[in-house]
Amino acid sequence: MKTTLKIALACSTALIGAAASADTMTIGITQNNVGVDSYQTTYERAFIAAAEANPNINAVVLDAGGDVARQLAQIDDLIQQQVDAMIIWPTNGEAVIPAVRRASQADIPVVITNSNIAEAGFDFISSFSGPDNVTQGARSAEIMCDRFKALGIENEAKVVHITGQPGYTTAIERAQGFNDRLPEVCPNVEQIDEQPGDWNREKSQQVMEAFLVQYDDIDGVYSGDDNMGVGAMNAAIAAGRVEGITFVGATNFAVGYDAMADGTYWGSIYQSPVDDAEAALQTAIDILNGEEVPFLNYFDTPKITQDNMGEFTKPVF
Repeated sequence: MKTTLKIALACSTALIGAAASADTMTIGITQNNVGVDSYQTTYERAFIAAAEANPNINAVVLDAGGDVARQLAQIDDLIQQQVDAMIIWPTNGEAVIPAVRRASQADIPVVITNSNIAEAGFDFISSFSGPDNVTQGARSAEIMCDRFKALGIENEAKVVHITGQPGYTTAIERAQGFNDRLPEVCPNVEQIDEQPGDWNREKSQQVMEAFLVQYDDIDGVYSGDDNMGVGAMNAAIAAGRVEGITFVGATNFAVGYDAMADGTYWGSIYQSPVDDAEAALQTAIDILNGEEVPFLNYFDTPKITQDNMGEFTKPVF
């Protein structure tokens, strides 16, 4: 039986699939914060499109708006609806564990998407689908080090670090990957400060403004994503200090890609929110179909710099 799918959006909630056949899988997703940046907005659109294109999927799409309590309530609501599978983009990798446990106890397979939960919750999930954020941080460190070596400053460079939202697994893992890898590849580079930018361009610009006041010598800036990285770059431009600073991010946004093309932003990690969304949905489908999926179901996220950006299409977010 082929079902015609319809989309109804109201109060951050979309119900996809007005009618359901006996073969239809009901998959619920609760997202972190769709409105916070263009990556998450594009992810949601891609998820809805992928679900709409599959006549066997009835999807309930929810947005926690960055509110942990709201996400916990949404998980409980999806349990009450007896969805066949649940996808969670955690607002906080620790705080969601009790609700994830409840879903597991209700025999609902859980796929964590984009940003993993803390290891204490691993027993309650079927799979993580998304990027390897530790590897992303490590690759960003390699980009930074390679640039310093090309400039001949690998024995004296000083770096500041702008992280994502505190407590958020992606922020923790990318920072860990960068902080662990940089001393391995460039042992004489000094990281002089690290502050959160909360995935927000304006806050990251303010963080960088404070760095520029505090430190006369900054050779590199690593930011947990390009949205924050461009905020830091804008602060340096406004202060007249952008020359001589290497800006490296992760998750290449369109603004980062454009800044690389302009020659002011050096490099990032290429990651597609469309791939992210489609991989999460397919992982849930595969689990419901009884197929084996990796517990850590990563998709590749390669390095992108001014030198090789011609090999990549401009991000759509």
